[in-house]
Amino acid sequence: MRILLLTPPMTQLNTPYPATAYLTGCLQRHAPDVEVVQADFSLELFLRLFSRQGLQQVYDELSARARRLRSRTKRLDMPASIAHFLGNGEAYVALIEPVLRFLQGNDPSLALRIARRGLLPEGPRFANLSRGADDEGGKDPLGWAFGELGTTDRARHLASLFIDDLADVLRDGIDPRFELSRYGERLASSAPSFDALAEALDDEPTLVDAQLDELTRERLRVHTPDLVGITVPFPGNVYGALRIARIIKSEHPTVRVVLGGGYVNTELRQLTDPRVFDFCDYITLDDGERPLLALIEHLRNPERPLLRTYVRERRKVVFKTSPELTDLHHRETGTPTYAGLDLPHYVSLCEMLNPMHRLWSDGRWNKLTVAKGCYWKKCTFCDLSLDYIARYETATADVLVDRIEALVKETGQTGFHFVDEAAPPAVLKALAERLIARQVAITWWGNIRFEKSFTPELVELLARSGCVAISGGLEVASDRLLALMKKGVTVAQVARVTRAFSAAGILVHAYLMYGFPTQTEQETIDSLERVRQLFAEGCIQSGFWHRFAATAHSPIGQQPDVYGIRLVREPHVTFARNEVPFADPTGCDHERLGIGLRTAIYNFMHGIGLDSDVRIWFDAPDPSRRTSRWSRRSARSPKISTVPAPAVPPDLIRQALQASP
Repeated sequence: MRILLLTPPMTQLNTPYPATAYLTGCLQRHAPDVEVVQADFSLELFLRLFSRQGLQQVYDELSARARRLRSRTKRLDMPASIAHFLGNGEAYVALIEPVLRFLQGNDPSLALRIARRGLLPEGPRFANLSRGADDEGGKDPLGWAFGELGTTDRARHLASLFIDDLADVLRDGIDPRFELSRYGERLASSAPSFDALAEALDDEPTLVDAQLDELTRERLRVHTPDLVGITVPFPGNVYGALRIARIIKSEHPTVRVVLGGGYVNTELRQLTDPRVFDFCDYITLDDGERPLLALIEHLRNPERPLLRTYVRERRKVVFKTSPELTDLHHRETGTPTYAGLDLPHYVSLCEMLNPMHRLWSDGRWNKLTVAKGCYWKKCTFCDLSLDYIARYETATADVLVDRIEALVKETGQTGFHFVDEAAPPAVLKALAERLIARQVAITWWGNIRFEKSFTPELVELLARSGCVAISGGLEVASDRLLALMKKGVTVAQVARVTRAFSAAGILVHAYLMYGFPTQTEQETIDSLERVRQLFAEGCIQSGFWHRFAATAHSPIGQQPDVYGIRLVREPHVTFARNEVPFADPTGCDHERLGIGLRTAIYNFMHGIGLDSDVRIWFDAPDPSRRTSRWSRRSARSPKISTVPAPAVPPDLIRQALQASP
């Protein structure tokens, strides 16, 4: 049996998304008679579109469209991205491949020309750089955001803006669905009906669609698989995954298609629309290793049972599982492998706005799970009812180091991103000790809980083992609300833990949340004040505000009355359901506050406004359109908003740091 495992566009460009690597490693260990290959269509489609030939096709199509429009009207209105592209098409076509080689790490000398400006055509994405120049000394416009960057980092950022300009052209002129990979954004709203997706898939194909279709055909010709597995991690992957699946089913009807992944696990647990199975044969839930092994055996012998798998029978969706089948333990799943993926051609984009988001998009990281599931399993906003979170399993430190050494040998990369829900302190301690004892030198980062177990001594050990950054949930930054969500931490505790990490030279990113049930406007402003103090005291260096969303699989979504909210009546669900609408009796306008929160943290990360009244950040435009000039002037001459004044003592965090734990 031949199996092809695919990651659909657009997922991640700087490093492979790990799902297919996990499954490939598992199959190599537990089904050695199966021939398995993997491919990342995020990268492959990107490289087709962002090439001389691809951009020439884009230019030709947009030029022809412009000529047709000019023949009908005297005035031709078009987005700025397209106008600039059409005016500089030859330069974009000529430079795209050298720029990509540079971003792939294959032509470092080009940094010297890119960094001094003038080489790249500078479209709308560069506008803030020009407007942001310091009018009090003519300082480098990149300096305010980046500090004293080296030439290579400056060049990578400029090259990334060049790529962003082209992505805007594709979105504005070719395919409104197109977008480069995004992280830190709230999941898209659930789609209770399959109608919109079905309609989009039946539309006339765009140039992007045509490239994806041809890519699928080529892979099928090369690999001739019997089974294709497609991981669907995010809502933005669904359209691409189904388009790939449709080509497979229409042109190779004997090839079986199975879907799985994060989106499936959280959104499709109420699936009843049989039309989805026009595109696939099977849909599996939760951890995919054991269901995939069961499916392989089922395809060989239909009498063998399936595990957590949707199928279509007699035009109805049927869920099949067997109590006789048990999941593989974390220590038994095998070592992930990136064999077959085009590692040298992944593209490192330089994100400047958020230091932690830059780690996501810049550099190649081997992805590894330290422990499966979550050891805490109490946070009321989390999908605790789902198996892949509730089932907590660990592997020994030596098993983990063995996997690390195998991945380093395979990829030549010593950077690791531990992708746990929250890595347990005890496991991290054991892992760090074994890394040091076995003299395995790596660089790593991951997600934790800001709990008191992370003592300064443990943090120092983690730093010596190669830890360079951590992220964790401060969430609402309110002790009342942290208790309501059963987070198990206090703001004072978070301050002490994050200060320990920062003191050890480890970057700290805080996940922040607003709009939690019963959260008042005053509590939101007070939360921002605490966050300001955490930045000012050097506890955290990075953060991101998420709007709270109640999910169907969380304690809040399942028991809304306990948390003081009322669920709003939903339409009948036949396709996807995750986020559930609710009414909050406080009546707080959280959307109004969200822009100010994001503006504030954008500036805090760059050292702006840390001594100012937090009310200056409200009634202001979105931070994505903010320039350094505005930020500095606003911090100097604050305009106090109508939001309430913070009720938090101005030295709250300082006092917490001085107090005994």
